[in-house]
Amino acid sequence: MTNLANIKRGVSLYSYQEEYYTGKLSLEQCIAAVAKSGATGIELLPEQMLKGFPKVTDEFVDQWFGWMDQYKVEPIAYDAFLDNKLFPNRLLTLEENVDMMVRDLKLANKLGFKVLRTLVSTPLEVVKASLPYAEEYGVKIALEVHAPFTFGTPWFEERMEYIIKSGTKWFGIMPDLGIFVKRMAPVIEQRYIRDGATPEIIKFVSDNYANGLDKQETFEAVTRMKNANKKDVEYAELAKHFVYTDPNILKDYIPYIMHVHGKFYEVTENYQEPSIPYKDIINVLTEAGYQGYIDSEYEGNRHIQDYMEVDSVEQVRRHQVLLSNLLNQ
Repeated sequence: MTNLANIKRGVSLYSYQEEYYTGKLSLEQCIAAVAKSGATGIELLPEQMLKGFPKVTDEFVDQWFGWMDQYKVEPIAYDAFLDNKLFPNRLLTLEENVDMMVRDLKLANKLGFKVLRTLVSTPLEVVKASLPYAEEYGVKIALEVHAPFTFGTPWFEERMEYIIKSGTKWFGIMPDLGIFVKRMAPVIEQRYIRDGATPEIIKFVSDNYANGLDKQETFEAVTRMKNANKKDVEYAELAKHFVYTDPNILKDYIPYIMHVHGKFYEVTENYQEPSIPYKDIINVLTEAGYQGYIDSEYEGNRHIQDYMEVDSVEQVRRHQVLLSNLLNQ
């Protein structure tokens, strides 16, 4: 069978948020770290890392493309946030929402991005009204499929039905690999235990999750335990917001996938992600002929800040090795 996949590796600069926030890495240094990891794609959160957002100067645009050339990387995905609750007394109108979307499409175009990530909270009518502008600026709108939402939920099916029926080439999906969490991440378990949770109860919740037992029933069981403390209950509540979806579902949506968020919580020294079945996911994407990028998106930093220094650069490097090993096997 011919392998029609063309999967490339990128990095979401969101992965380096810890070092960027503390001033250890500048925007240019984040881009340099991506290049050093072996990745070639850049995903940017402009609100997080662009000074003066949403305005950028011509000098910055020139500098941006200079960095792309210098480090031999390319702009891939622009992560937009639709601030629908900008005012305390009302939601934004449809027109105001579309204006904000157009603002981001223009900026994405100016910085060379071909895909704009929009969140699950973006109303479908806003996307529909924005599609002519997406085409005008040559930037596709990709809906992030993010836990606790996943394939098959009413929210997803409504949007997928529109994409298929309309035949649009400017609206698609961006699966976040956090919808494939097969077991609770060890770094999260350990954080709760350090914060005072009961190890046996944490294990009970995690085991039930890994075995596919009802998460609400697990939560209720913990609340009835006489020895359960506040942190135990919090952990059981947290587990309700994680989901495991069979990776084979990706085969049905390959034509509509514009980008993939390679969510990970930790990559060990032997290049394994303990909670997400990367081998299964990469095999499905490869066999189904996915054409596009998978971008590292590190989210383990917040779970280790209490006891050790975060090294996002090393975690992304390991994740890129994991991806490279699986893609080249």
